Amino acid sequence: MHIAGQPVTATVPKPELDSRTAKLQKTLCSKGLGGALIVEKTDLYYFAGTSQQGWLYVPAEGQPLLMIFKDYDRACQESTVERIVSISGTKKIPSVLGEYGCPLPEKLGMELDVLPAALYFQYNTIFTDSKIEDISLEIRLTRAIKSPYEIDKIRKAAELSDKVAAHVETCLQAGMTEVALAGQLEGYCRSLGHQGVVRMRMFNNELFYGHLMCGDSAAVPSYLASPTGGRGVSSVIGQGAGFARIKENQPVLVDYVFALDGYLSDHTRIFSLGKIDEELCRAHEAMVQLQNRIKNLARPGVLTGELYEEMVAFAAEKKVGDHFMGFGQRKIRFTGHGVGLELDEFPFIAKGQKMALEEGMVIALEPKAIYPGKGVVGIENTHVVTGNGLETLTQFPDDIKVLK
Repeated sequence: MHIAGQPVTATVPKPELDSRTAKLQKTLCSKGLGGALIVEKTDLYYFAGTSQQGWLYVPAEGQPLLMIFKDYDRACQESTVERIVSISGTKKIPSVLGEYGCPLPEKLGMELDVLPAALYFQYNTIFTDSKIEDISLEIRLTRAIKSPYEIDKIRKAAELSDKVAAHVETCLQAGMTEVALAGQLEGYCRSLGHQGVVRMRMFNNELFYGHLMCGDSAAVPSYLASPTGGRGVSSVIGQGAGFARIKENQPVLVDYVFALDGYLSDHTRIFSLGKIDEELCRAHEAMVQLQNRIKNLARPGVLTGELYEEMVAFAAEKKVGDHFMGFGQRKIRFTGHGVGLELDEFPFIAKGQKMALEEGMVIALEPKAIYPGKGVVGIENTHVVTGNGLETLTQFPDDIKVLK
């Protein structure tokens, strides 16, 4: 079969999917669940290697069953799951499971963190003999530890993040609007293979390619769980690049996510056309120093909440505490987050978090300083947790890049 003139082939190796399934089945057994029904698109890709519309049933023991509503032929090409069946709708799931020797379990795991309430009630009417329990936490914890295959994917995305940062110099000009610069960079991203979608799990949080803003517009707050906001092109979106014109001697924030083959690299750099305000320069240097300090401290076993407190204390020591990760009452209470197939994965470097770092986690550290009326400075890189601290995957220089 060919789609739009191109062959569709499996992208996730079978041993990779088998390993993920085995981890989930171990979790199901430990929780006393007879099986899990995977619905959310990103989780479906993680466990089945396809994002075609359907459901993946993972029994506590035995082979998974991938039930596809649309498109079955393409799912067969993309997924290495051994049992794939076409299904005409949700109500057919119990009978199809029965046909393939999968009796309905007494306890069924589902991703209740993202399942809409209306669908939850619908599934309750379909699985009348099963008690639906939340399995989302366990799935997210499984996904938090990246395999060598996944780290390689993120590493390649990071290399392209660096290329995008290097491309800013060829595009940035005084007088152009933020959104015009964003359009040029985003077109370049697509030419490198950016998938065009950045997935987030949190309800009502959404992102295009990232945030690109100049001067004081970067310090305009928004609803997004991010230290930066931006005016955006309208109140419908209310974040990101807008129609402000780029001026000389102001920081230009380029906080972009590169998404390659599903996997993400998060990356922030500051550019300017001429020297910027000295206070902002000092704050940026403090953010880079803070990042480098945490790179050595962030080792397996360290609690993420402790790293957060260390970062807050360091910012205060450097006299930028009032501007660290926001300004005023609406400061963001995190300084880093996991990345993978979604932008907001475990672990979170956040206030009160008790999760310990583990080798193989991938985190984006993003210490930033926000100055209303002036702009935003700071840094963000994507790192892998190793036994010796953090290995930085994004390599473009951290200092402010002055282009004139």
